[in-house]
Amino acid sequence: MRIESEVRWAKNATELSALAAELEGATPQAVLELAVTTFPRHEIALACSFQAEDCCLVEMLAALRPGSRVFYLDTGFHFPETLQTRDAVAARYDIELIQVLPRLTPEQQAAERGEALWQREPDTCCGIRKVEPLRRFLSRQQAWITGVRRDQAPTRANTPLVEWDGKFGLVKFNPLAAWSSREVWQYVQNNGVPYNRLHDAGFPSIGCTHCTRPVQAGEDPRAGRWSGFIKTECGLHH
Repeated sequence: MRIESEVRWAKNATELSALAAELEGATPQAVLELAVTTFPRHEIALACSFQAEDCCLVEMLAALRPGSRVFYLDTGFHFPETLQTRDAVAARYDIELIQVLPRLTPEQQAAERGEALWQREPDTCCGIRKVEPLRRFLSRQQAWITGVRRDQAPTRANTPLVEWDGKFGLVKFNPLAAWSSREVWQYVQNNGVPYNRLHDAGFPSIGCTHCTRPVQAGEDPRAGRWSGFIKTECGLHH
């Protein structure tokens, strides 16, 4: 299939943008199928933060390619509900679940950078606990799959279904880019997908314990992330 070979060898945004336009309107399952038929199992992995959209992708991926590789960034500051979702996902699906850790434990970070770094320098904290571990993991991959959606934030409004990730130097698939929150929850309900119960407690977007709060009625869905800072992204996607 022509599009498969072009995805595999495309090495910049220009080469992949035409393919993204060709894919527009495809179902998430079709995008995932393209991903797993283009790249061998050891060259591609799904990033999972155990939020609803990522859990939907695990469900789809496990059906398409049992034993697929799914990784998560273990920052050391996850909510108990997030870890419970991780365990439920691992128990239900035939996947290889990979824990990716920062180089520093929370205690080592506090010793080197001072206590509560997230309160003083949230970008630095995200860099240590998320961006560096992700860069290290992706350096051994040719492609990755994410749950990024266009309606999550203005910074994600133009997310294509497939793109060249210049920041990390590999192909990036975003199968749910065109899905709304409503479509995500319909899929969860229709398929009995495990999901983080914090979503039921006013957390539309879930990160680390220190930097995430419930969102009030009328607030932006990502208002609960890094509340009080101008920061809106952890640096993984922007």
